[in-house]
Amino acid sequence: MNEVVSEAGKTFVNTASRTLAHTRDVQYRGYHRDDGLWDIEAELKDAKTYTHPTHDRGVLEPGVPVHGMAIRLTVDDHMKIVDVAVRMPATPFPECQQAKPPMSRLIGATLGRGWRKAIEHALGGIQGCAHLRELVFNMATVAYQTIPHYRNHLRRLSGAPRPALKRPPPHLGGCLAWDFEGPVVKRHYPEFAGWKPPHKE
Repeated sequence: MNEVVSEAGKTFVNTASRTLAHTRDVQYRGYHRDDGLWDIEAELKDAKTYTHPTHDRGVLEPGVPVHGMAIRLTVDDHMKIVDVAVRMPATPFPECQQAKPPMSRLIGATLGRGWRKAIEHALGGIQGCAHLRELVFNMATVAYQTIPHYRNHLRRLSGAPRPALKRPPPHLGGCLAWDFEGPVVKRHYPEFAGWKPPHKE
């Protein structure tokens, strides 16, 4: 068996020789703006490692993007979308550009619970682009990794105390590590260890 080191620096044990045929590079970034808002950006690039013919763009050389797309969501402190910008410098068909205007339907939606439903409502099926939908879905996680964490960073720099929480943060109870009954919650949010949602009649 041969050890193959991926671009991400992880080592996999491979049982057969192989040829790289396709790469999808995706990058997400979160910015705090001087006006107090936040820009959450996502960028996607698909490329082949070989020369291949296309009906609408002719022959594409290795590394030339089949898909090249970028999205910027501008949100407030509550992760409500106030503006959307989309670039599609590389698409397989010229008609793909028609998927840009519908992205503005996301304005007013919130990057939180119900985000997947909001995407499908605004952009599902033939209303939008499958790759843009895929890209925009994970922007909610990026917003969460950006906004509350950076706000906590600014709070620590100012010497302000940690605010008292009346309800558990939304990530608690959302995965194995953040199980209300688990050790991570007991260490980091002891006030919510063993928490149960209020019973609704």
